[in-house]
Amino acid sequence: MNAAPADQIRLLDVQDLDVRLQQLAHKRRSLPEHAEIESLSRDLTQLRDLLVAAQTEESDCAREQTKAEQDVDQVRQRAARDQKRLDSGAVSSPKDLENLQREITSLAKRQGDLEDVVLEVMERRESAQERVAELTERVGSVQGRIDDATARRDAAVEEIDGEVASITKEREVVAGSVPAPLLSLYDKLRGQQGGIGAAKLYARTCQGCRQELAITELNEIRSAAPDTVVRCENCRRILVRTSESGL
Repeated sequence: MNAAPADQIRLLDVQDLDVRLQQLAHKRRSLPEHAEIESLSRDLTQLRDLLVAAQTEESDCAREQTKAEQDVDQVRQRAARDQKRLDSGAVSSPKDLENLQREITSLAKRQGDLEDVVLEVMERRESAQERVAELTERVGSVQGRIDDATARRDAAVEEIDGEVASITKEREVVAGSVPAPLLSLYDKLRGQQGGIGAAKLYARTCQGCRQELAITELNEIRSAAPDTVVRCENCRRILVRTSESGL
């Protein structure tokens, strides 16, 4: 393939722009905010799971407390009815009186036991409520940190994307001045060689693979016409000759 030396030099300009675009793409992918958001999101998921568990426990305790309080109320009402019968004098049989007094005593003990249950459930519910409040605060704090990191990431991405758009337009202009066959070969090699399709021959060294050319290869390049598109024997990239090639 043949191409004017000036066109080959412009190919290096295209390569420089492509390298810059690669760097920006890497920078965009590697923004520290990505890892920060991912880590915080994992923390947030765990905290939300804990919060749901605490809310469930608090809800269970609330139902248990309501049931225990209802049991206490039923026993209290029954004891009150028995006490009313006792106080009214309606029960005159000594045996019935003894049974009634025994039942009142038993109900009093039962009421005391149930009230202890209520207190125990209330303590567990209070502990669960405190846990819910603590986790709610922590969830809000982590969410705030995620929002902050997201805002910083979005601002950085917007800046990078703006630079990418500017460089892409510049590349279109520069690449448009390179002959289509040469540009096509360059793009093909760039896809095969990790984004580098053309490299400068500098001080007898290919700047693509950083290998110094053998004397036989240098002699072949020296004898090649200026418009001949030469390739590195080692990496097969396009070698662009300049006054600094050392030929």
